[in-house]
Amino acid sequence: MATTDFTDLYASSFARLVGQVTVVTADREAAEDAVQEAFGRLWKRWESVSAYDRPEAWVRRVAINLAISRWRRVRRLRPLVETAWAGREDDAVTRPDVQRALRSIPVKHRHALLLHHVIGLPVSEVAREMGVPQGTVKSWLFRGREALQRSLGVEEAPHG
Repeated sequence: MATTDFTDLYASSFARLVGQVTVVTADREAAEDAVQEAFGRLWKRWESVSAYDRPEAWVRRVAINLAISRWRRVRRLRPLVETAWAGREDDAVTRPDVQRALRSIPVKHRHALLLHHVIGLPVSEVAREMGVPQGTVKSWLFRGREALQRSLGVEEAPHG
C-alpha cells in the first residue's frame, strides 16, 4: 500500500474538500467530520480506489453522502428552525446570511451548485457524479441559483 500517495492526497485535498462539503452542509464542523470519515473509509479501500482516475472525487462523494445522511438523522430528531432575517440595516451579505440561504435550499441543489459553480465541473460531469440525467442537473442548478438569489435578496447580473 502506497502510504505516501495517500498522505499526499490527504495533505493536498483535505482543506479543499472541507470547503466544498461545507457548501453542501452549510456547517463547517459537520463538513470536517464527514471528510475525515471519508478519508478513513478511503484508507480501508486505498488499494482499489488509488487506481481510480480521481480518488479525490471518490472522497468528496463519500463525504457528501455521509453529511447528507447525518443531516437527515438530525432533521428527524429536531425540527429545523430558520430565523427570519428581514429588516437588515445594510446590504452586505455575510457568511451567516449565505449559510442560512444554503440551508434553505434542497441538499441536491446545494450539491449540484458546489460541483458546477465551486469546483467547476461541467454539467455532464455533475450528472455523472450525482448519478442523475443532465436535464435534472440543469434544473437543480437553475432552481438552486434562483432560491439563493431570493434568499439573499440579490439579483443575477445581466448576461453579456
